[in-house]
Amino acid sequence: MAQSKKSEFGIKDQKLADFAKAFSHPARVSILRILAKQGTCICGELVDALPLAQSTVSQHIRELKDANIITGEVEGPKSCYCINWAVLEDQWKAFNSILHEMEAHQAKLCCKT
Repeated sequence: MAQSKKSEFGIKDQKLADFAKAFSHPARVSILRILAKQGTCICGELVDALPLAQSTVSQHIRELKDANIITGEVEGPKSCYCINWAVLEDQWKAFNSILHEMEAHQAKLCCKT
C-alpha cells in the first residue's frame, strides 16, 4: 500500500491543499453559495436546494467541515450549518499570496503563452 507523503510538506501548504480540495467539487461550491446567500445558519434546506441525495450532500458537507470552512451543529434530527468566515478569509489570503508569488516569477518562465 502506498504511503502518503503529505506530512513531508509544511503545515501551511497542507492546510491550503485541504482548502483547495474542499472547493474541488461543484456541489461544495454550491453549498457555500447557498450558505453565503442565506447569511444565517441553514438547517435542512441544503438537501432541498441541491439535485443530490441527502447522503451525498452529507458527504460534501463533511469535506467542508473537515477543511473547517463550515461549522455545524446537530440539534436532534436537524443539522445546522454556517460558513466559518474567519477560516475562509485566512485561507483565501494564503491562496492569493501563493498566486502573487507565482505571478512575480512569471517573467522568468521559459514558455510564454
